[in-house]
Amino acid sequence: MNIKREILPNKKSRWRRVAIILIGILTGLGFFMAKEASIVSYMSDDPLACVNCHVMTPMYNSWMHSSHREQASCNDCHVPHDNVLNKYYFKAKDGLLHASVFTARAEPEVMFMREESEEVVQNNCIRCHVQQVTQVKYDGWLEDHKESRTERKCWSCHQELPHGTVHGLSTVRNNIAPIPTDNVETVIPEWLNQQIRK
Repeated sequence: MNIKREILPNKKSRWRRVAIILIGILTGLGFFMAKEASIVSYMSDDPLACVNCHVMTPMYNSWMHSSHREQASCNDCHVPHDNVLNKYYFKAKDGLLHASVFTARAEPEVMFMREESEEVVQNNCIRCHVQQVTQVKYDGWLEDHKESRTERKCWSCHQELPHGTVHGLSTVRNNIAPIPTDNVETVIPEWLNQQIRK
């Protein structure tokens, strides 16, 4: 079976030229939209890709001033790390949801994670902080630590990490977008950097 015959009308048909032009226009629009939306950047682990969408500016800025900045990017917390296929499937699924909500101008004033995203973030918190979660020394001075350390969400206690308390879209006007002016510069003094390297 020839695919060309299935897609394009018969050579003698006057609709063949129209079909070729329409396919060309749709292909061109697809490439144009992919370029304008910076689709390739979303495949990276660069946190600046998240700020392609302006509603993420407060989250990016709060992360930039958090303790997680030096150790974890957006993807380290917000996508699964069990295998590469699941990682990119989750990114694509979440990205399409975000893009459709953003395109429809339906983003909420205050954003919260969906249940599926909460599970991913919780698993990543435990993946990185497994020693703190399983240490027995906390049992003596943190009430219910033994029972609660894997059942409740980490952010029920650690609310300020890594994004702080400012989450509303009304704060966007008070946030300066990091592109292109906010270059990542280290805040660690040189003498301390040398001590760390030793």
